[in-house]
Amino acid sequence: MTRMWPPGGGTRRPLAPRVAVPREPVDPARTGRRVVRRRAKGMDAGAVAAALEEARFDARHEDLAEDVRGQAELAEWERLAQLLATAPSGTVYNPDADDAVRAELAADAAAAAARESELREAARIAARADELQALRELGTLEQTEPRTGDEAVRDELTRRAGGYVQADVDAWLAHALATHRGHYRDPAACEEAAGLLTPPVPAHAALLAELARLVPGADVDQLAFAARLATTEPEAVGALAAFLTRADVTPHP
Repeated sequence: MTRMWPPGGGTRRPLAPRVAVPREPVDPARTGRRVVRRRAKGMDAGAVAAALEEARFDARHEDLAEDVRGQAELAEWERLAQLLATAPSGTVYNPDADDAVRAELAADAAAAAARESELREAARIAARADELQALRELGTLEQTEPRTGDEAVRDELTRRAGGYVQADVDAWLAHALATHRGHYRDPAACEEAAGLLTPPVPAHAALLAELARLVPGADVDQLAFAARLATTEPEAVGALAAFLTRADVTPHP
């Protein structure tokens, strides 16, 4: 017996970028600057000038064109030499008093905080995806109210399925958008979702909303065709929903 994948069939679309675990990037230039600062700590202007001449001698005998770290080390010696040349006589280099070092450390701290935030968000998305998957298996997804960030969770579920669109999840989000459930009670959240979800989902939602207005009390199963139309022709469905907004539902005598 031939098995369908995903269950009930599906349409494969490009994957949204996976929520990656962020890692601190390796920066040869930063490594070079830090090496120079460690060596220069406690040096006066004369010692730094001598170290600069040594670095320049090495640069003349080495090809620094592709050596990012070497270029950074030479540039840092030049910066420190200029810094101490304008400092009071007898001043020695202290990285803790270097404004450039302070700025770099502040940038590092901000980057570390951003990576930590990304890690927390990735963990949240993974946990919510597990939760929604469990609700799907229990058959209670439709009764679940969406939360802020579920658009990214939808992408994660799609990724886990190998790129196949999960029709039930898309239908759940479309119905929630159409009826303003969960965090979609906020108009701003609905507007934002339109840019985060693939075009068929907001198109499906827009058509559902207009059909519910025109035919109050219509059963969900009766509107199943809306999802099929939105999947194949999202732009046309969006245009149809916009056209239907002009329909007059006022009873005529």
